[in-house]
This record gives sequence, C-alpha cells and structure tokens, in this order.
Amino acid sequence: MSSDYTYDEQGQFFPFFILTLTGLVTLPLTYNLLRPSKELENTAPRIKSDFKPKHADLIDAQKRKRLRKERRIKRIITVILGYAVMAWMVYLIVVTARSVVKAYDPYDILGVSRSADEKAISRHYKRMSLIYHPDKIRPDPAKNETIEMLNERFVELTKAYKALTDEEVRNNYLQFGHPDGKQSFSIGIALPKFIVMDGNGKYVLMVYGALLGVLLPYIVGKWWYGSQRYTKERVLVASAGNIFREYKEDITEGGIISALSSGEEFNDMLKGARAEAGLAKLEKRVLADDNSFLTAKDREALKQLDSSSRRKALALLWAYLGRIDLGDASLDAEKYEAAPVALALTEAFTAISLAFGNLGPIVGGFKTSQNLIQAVSPGSSPLLQLPNFTDAIVKSIEGEGAKEHFTVQRYMELPEAQRRSLTVGAGLLSDKQYTDAVSVAKQLPMLQPERIFFKVMGEKVITPSSLVQLVVKARFIPPGSTSVPPVNPIDLEDIDPDEDDLEALMGRKPAKNRATKMEDGKKVEAKIETIQPPLAHAPYLARDHSPRWNIFLADGKQGKMAVPPFTFTTFDKPIFDEAGKPTFNVQTLKMQFQAPPQVGDFTFILHMICDSYLGLDNMAQITLHIDDPAKAAAVEEEDDISEPDEDSIAGQMQAIKTGQAPKKKSKDSDDSSESDTDGDAADTSDTDTETEDED
Repeated sequence: MSSDYTYDEQGQFFPFFILTLTGLVTLPLTYNLLRPSKELENTAPRIKSDFKPKHADLIDAQKRKRLRKERRIKRIITVILGYAVMAWMVYLIVVTARSVVKAYDPYDILGVSRSADEKAISRHYKRMSLIYHPDKIRPDPAKNETIEMLNERFVELTKAYKALTDEEVRNNYLQFGHPDGKQSFSIGIALPKFIVMDGNGKYVLMVYGALLGVLLPYIVGKWWYGSQRYTKERVLVASAGNIFREYKEDITEGGIISALSSGEEFNDMLKGARAEAGLAKLEKRVLADDNSFLTAKDREALKQLDSSSRRKALALLWAYLGRIDLGDASLDAEKYEAAPVALALTEAFTAISLAFGNLGPIVGGFKTSQNLIQAVSPGSSPLLQLPNFTDAIVKSIEGEGAKEHFTVQRYMELPEAQRRSLTVGAGLLSDKQYTDAVSVAKQLPMLQPERIFFKVMGEKVITPSSLVQLVVKARFIPPGSTSVPPVNPIDLEDIDPDEDDLEALMGRKPAKNRATKMEDGKKVEAKIETIQPPLAHAPYLARDHSPRWNIFLADGKQGKMAVPPFTFTTFDKPIFDEAGKPTFNVQTLKMQFQAPPQVGDFTFILHMICDSYLGLDNMAQITLHIDDPAKAAAVEEEDDISEPDEDSIAGQMQAIKTGQAPKKKSKDSDDSSESDTDGDAADTSDTDTETEDED
C-alpha cells in the first residue's frame, strides 16, 4: 500500500480551506462588534428633558465623531470583507463539480443483480467474455477506443467475476473492498497546484516570511507598544507625566484646569495648523473683562504659556466652562471636542492626587469633574446645571452681592410661588422653561445618608488591625421631593452573610440572606438587583457619562486622606419606579479597610462626592472606636452558653452524654462551698460507677 499526496488541481477543497480560515477571523470579530455592551453609558436610563443648548448640533456632531472612533471602523470593514470572501467561497463550493471516489462494486461491473447465484454469474460472465475478449473485439475508432482500453475492460470483468466466485479473491474484496487487497490512497491538499508548482515555491516562501517575520512581529509590537503608552485610566503615559509635574499640594481648581491642558491628547487633537487657527480670536473672547469667572491667576497662567497647542487647549476649556459663544463654528466645535478629553485627564489627576494623599487636590479633582460634566466654571452657582439657567437668572434668585450660592436643594425648598416669581418673568424663564428646569431638578439622584457605622463581620467589638467594614445606609432623595416616607428600621440593619456565601464575605456581591420587611403583615425578602442610576444630565458634554459616587474617609486635622475612595456606580434597589418617581429605597454601600493598630477613638470626616453634579455632596463626622482585644475575649465569654443546672432536662441530658453531672448553681455565697463539694462527690461517684460498669 502506498500514499499519494496530490494538490487540489480541480479546486474542490481550496474553497473549504479559505472559508475556514476566514471564518476563524470574521466570526469572533462579529461577536465583538455585536455583543451587548457592558459599558455603563450604554445601558443606563436617561433623565427626561426636552432642553437643547444653543450649539446642540455641534455637540451632537462631536458625539457622533466619538462614537465612530469607539466603533472602530477598521474592524467593521474587516468584518464586511470577511463575509464577502466567505460568500464567494460558498458560491465556489456550490458551483464546483466534485469528483467522488466510487466504491468498487463487482455486481455493477458485471451488470448482474445482487440476488444472482454463482451459476447465473458464471453464465453471464461467459456471455460477456464472448463479447469483450480481446480476441473477439476490435477497437472502434469512432469511440476513440484502443487495444489497451479493451484489455483493461476485460481485466475488470475478470476481477469482478473472481471477486464473486473465487474464495481467496472474494475474501480480499470483503475485507479490503477490492479484489487486489489493500489499495493505495490519495490525500488531497487544499491548495491549488500552481502555488507550489511551476517555480512558484520561492514566492510562497517569501509570503510566509513576510507573514511570520514582518507582519506578525509588527502586530504584536504595535499591541505591546499601544498597551504601554496608556495608563489604567486610558490616558497617555506622557500626559500623566505632564500632569504629575503640574501637581501642587495647594493647587486650586483653576490650577487643575491648567494642568489638564498639558495632556498630550490635545497635541493630537490640535496638530498641524489647528493649533494656531483662530487662537487670537479665542484668547480675546476668553480674556474679555466681562468673564468674571476667571481669576487674575488663571488669566496670567494662560498668557504665560509658550506652546500654541496648550494655550489653545486651555483657552478652549475656559470657553467651555464659561459657556462663551466664540462666534466661530470651528472654534465652538473644538470647544466641545476638548471637554471629554479633559474629563478623561481628570481621572489621571485624581489618581496622582490619591497617591500623594492630600485632601485638597483630591476633592479638587472630583469637583473639576463636576465642572467639566456640567460646563460650569469653578466657583459658579450649582443652579447653572439646570436647563435654561443663566447668570442673570441666578442673580435674580440669589440677589445681588450674595455671599454664597444657592444649591439645587435650597432652590427647590423655596415655596412654589416664591420660586416661580424669582425665576419666571421678562428677561427670565418662560413657564415652559421653568417647568422643564423643575422637572430635571426633581430627577437629580441626590444620595442622602441615613445611617453610617463601622462593623467587623461576626464580631461585636472592633479590635486593632481587624478588617473593618464601613456601612453607609442611604436613600436617593431628589431635590424638591415631597411626601418622603420614614425609613423602615429593618432596612437600616446589616446582616452578616452566611458562612458559605463566599462572594458576599469577600465583598464582591450582596449577601443572599437579605433583611426582610413587612408588607401587608407578611415578611418579604428583599430582592438582589443591580440598578444603574440615570445617565448624568449633561447637555453640554459631547459624550454620555454614568454618575459615580466616591466615598472615602479623611483626617480633617491633618488634611490627609485616611481611607482611599470606594467608587459606586450601581446599587441594589430601584432608584425610580416605572413612572419616573423616586422610590426612596434604602441603599447599602460598603467599603472594607484595615483598622488602626492602636486602641482608642479615631475621628474621620466621611466624604460622599458625586462626580457628575455640583452641590449634591455630603460630609459627616464619624468616630471609629477600637477596643482592647481582652475586652473582645470577655464579650465572647459572656456570649458562651452557661452550663445547665443538674435539675434541668438539659443538665440530665449532659450527664447522660458526658457521664458527669453538672454542678449545682449556688443560691448564695454561704453554701457555695457545699455545692462545690457535693458536685465533686457526685463527680467521683459517677466516675467510680462508670469504671465498675466498664470492668
């Protein structure tokens, strides 16, 4: 038996080969493009509002531009080409005639029925021999027959006859499928013959060399270099280095904006002639005297910059934060393009601030994020984040020369008639605009703490260096909410997870044994859900953003961070119902950290900061009490079950189980010694009796 390797000269297998390779690339890419997105911005609900800012068309254009980048056009084109190639290969498979190897069939060769016996087969073979014997037949030129063809035909007839009549030949046929025994087989290689024949081998080697020696190293190197260029915040490493050099312990919010302009991303955005285009006009508009939100220090910082791209980036950021109409469509478009870039760089600044641990820059980083998302300059009124609100309307509400700004909560706490009179009128808002602003205010997710406490799972006291949980029980109470129900005391409790609930013990998921509450006189177990708050209402930001709540502990005396922030993006209970009304459910937020190694009281300032809205932050003073380990041991002893009295059923059961009767409880101090003695005697007699029984 021999093997024969042949190439796909008829093109039967080559389409299958290409179809398989193309499918291995195209199908995973298709799944990557079509799978449901896990990004919070793509799955969260939205705050209902009809408000459209002045340059809504430019903002929408920037959003579409960012989406095109995120969709990765190259992948889409690759998938389309992949399916085109696959369709072509399927077409070739369908239309290409395939040669099928026919199994050896002696009955078919002789032309006899399978039910024929040996005599009938012999008679038929003799008749065929008279016709096809080489001595009896001559080649027919009209059929292009030759003597060799006739001889081969007669040999086939003879083999078929012997396969049915000769015992040895028949055994070969039954065992190997052919009267001659084992046959050689052919292995088809799914490559056209022209690739490896006719002197084309060197070109094939060149292609393999290019793929393995050039293309593959290029792809791997590009991937590795790309991963090394970015930090975990998806910011260029060079940008993080620039921001690090701009960092100062006493940096102001204006200084943070200036530091963000050093990002290398702005050089990519304003490369070439874009860095100088319209710069003079932009600076003139930004540095105008009527822009009171810019401090003298901020103005000087802008003027001292030498780099054109950085100067323009900083001017664009101030124009965005001040909502300055630049009077130029291209400049206004660049203004809205710069804001999302700065927002990403803010995360890098916050990460650097957390490494230093200074409270001022950390809080400043979070507040800068609020300013960028709402397009409100540092120090301006939080009311500007409401639809249609301007500086003139804010002055009408707060009054001339107000020392502090109104928060949205304070504004919504005003009586309806007073609030409307301050907001609606000539040069102010219309009734429809006022209604829209109030509607948005009532949808802002303001997180109000109801109870804050420390605990150690499974323990009643907190000892030095133990793993402490900070538990925050809070409710979303939007500004202007009325008829807020009281808190159910059961919702303020925190139940330790079961011992087998490892995910909850590690803090990865909520506990399965949730607290129950009473509804219509029945206990109902709270459901475990993952609820996203609505996307941030940010009509000026050219991207969607899901709010994030950062909770951390700070040392107010030293101005340092004590426990790093824990970020919460989802919650365990619905925030709004299907009608859009607040549910006032109690949310449970937990963060774990190691307790101080010393015994005593430690006072912290708890910060709850939302990165998306101004004026919705909360601060609370909380004290962590660390007990001596000896006290913890004493508490455990008190919790131990005391020994039962010998007169009780439990005491008798213990005596049967252990063979020793429990001691009697003394009634007073005078007969305590007697009780002890009696108890000892009883123990001795019991022991003796037990020994005798064993003997």
